[in-house]
Amino acid sequence: MATVDGGELVGRMLVREGVKQVYALHGGHIDTIFQACVDQGIKIYDTRHEQAAGHMADAYARLTGRPGVVLVTAGPGVTDVVTAVANAHLDAVPMVVLGGRHPLAEEEMMPLQELHGVALMQSITKWVRLVRDVKRIPEYMAMAFRAATTGRPGPVFLELPVDVLTAEVDDGSVVFPQVYRPQQAPAPSPEAVEMALALLAQAERPLIMAGRGVWLAGAAAELREFAELTQTPVIANGITRGALPEDEHPLCFGSFGTAGSTFLPATGGPDLVLLLGGRFGLFTGGLNSFVPAQATIIQVDVLGEEIGRSRDVHLGIVADCREALRAFIAAAQNQTFEGRREWIAALSRGQAAFRSGFQQVAMSASEECIHPYRLAYEVNRYLGGDGIIVADGGETSIWMELAVTPKRAGSYLFHGYLGCLGTGIPFGLAAKAAFPERRVLVITGDGSVGLNFAEFDTAVRHRLPIVVVINNDQAWGMCKHEQVVRYGEQRVVATELGPTRYEKAAEGFGVHAEFVTRAADIVPALERAFASGRPACVNVMTDPAVISPMVLATTSPAARPRPVPQDLR
Repeated sequence: MATVDGGELVGRMLVREGVKQVYALHGGHIDTIFQACVDQGIKIYDTRHEQAAGHMADAYARLTGRPGVVLVTAGPGVTDVVTAVANAHLDAVPMVVLGGRHPLAEEEMMPLQELHGVALMQSITKWVRLVRDVKRIPEYMAMAFRAATTGRPGPVFLELPVDVLTAEVDDGSVVFPQVYRPQQAPAPSPEAVEMALALLAQAERPLIMAGRGVWLAGAAAELREFAELTQTPVIANGITRGALPEDEHPLCFGSFGTAGSTFLPATGGPDLVLLLGGRFGLFTGGLNSFVPAQATIIQVDVLGEEIGRSRDVHLGIVADCREALRAFIAAAQNQTFEGRREWIAALSRGQAAFRSGFQQVAMSASEECIHPYRLAYEVNRYLGGDGIIVADGGETSIWMELAVTPKRAGSYLFHGYLGCLGTGIPFGLAAKAAFPERRVLVITGDGSVGLNFAEFDTAVRHRLPIVVVINNDQAWGMCKHEQVVRYGEQRVVATELGPTRYEKAAEGFGVHAEFVTRAADIVPALERAFASGRPACVNVMTDPAVISPMVLATTSPAARPRPVPQDLR
């Protein structure tokens, strides 16, 4: 009878799960999996750092709703992917991390790269296991994918010792699980649907807050239908933005952060919030929420433990967002929802004033001293309709968040709760690998781009022609500007960078390079970059003195500037 090794069993389970591509950095401990992927026709995107491989798997899952798979070798391979796993964990992203391990037979004998990955990963994953028997690899792989994708999604970690991966067994003796996941998503009860619609009908200033759970549930179309049916305004978060085309749909008012920190408070805020697949935290206002304390809260989440986090809710519904919206739509067909015109008009006036104000400031700035909002505005104007935009960096991502107007969901990737810098290039590479027909642009700060700069090499080797735009303000902008606001310009420390010619460094990897110092040259540079058909780096010098509104709003004015020592005056 033919024999099969552990790596081949991993490969077969990946095929059974419909995995077409994996993200990895090679190591001898996991080479049998690499060989199996080649045999099974699974595309391997190998990166220059495991963190980047993890970020690519994360972004693939965010964009497609399917679990991203990352392969890392033992020891430092596992430790290097930790940041990416933590990023996915805080944002509830389905990701399967397959990690190598030293041999079971050499436990506590100081073999090469001895590390206990299960203990390391426990606090940043949904589920972790160590495989000790080669025959049970399919069973554990099934458990890993089930844990990553059911309930609230999240990353999982499966540790695979090298002697388990290289062990051989009779092919016919291995059992592959067949049905091991729920066939139906959880739906709301009729009573809960009735209560929710009754509360919504009574509201004068209702607001739908659509979190990433809407996108992961594949409910973008249902969100739009329900909003139009009930004439309820919508704000959305991250990748769900665009479910109602921004700048086009009269019920769409941007993102949680943008609306909540600019025009929404001036309207008095909503008197009812329907929170769909989102959490009350940083990007939803948290303890300093723009949602008034007296507002009625209806929260829909697939995980019961999430209901009522950080504030009381009036109605909590444990359900998949698509199933909930379908039930709401069916029940609302014979109801009328009136009296929202004044509320919608107030939101429209506020949004228009906010956008106009930013554009006037950005456009009136000197052509030779580019305002960072002008850069973000031009990026959105050029690509916002049909491409995928990835925002990375502190203040850079804030400027893009203010300027971007996605036309469909799944078009905009933004920072999550970890606030992890360096995601930009890996996220962009994964977007291009997942959707090769779409144009992909990464806008990143000059600080952030350095964290995974070598992934320009990955872009060239794998022929992933993304365009990376660097907002070069010669600083870790958010940190520097917080110091300026809190302590004064004379107390800026460890936050300044140089006028680096990043495009020249990137050109060494074989990318198309552009250097921009005038605002009028931004769009022509983007046109040349995309027309090149190669990965590209567009280095744009921006005004280092401009401070984002987020920093001004969140930095305490109570902190007094420290006195400057006499010898430094």
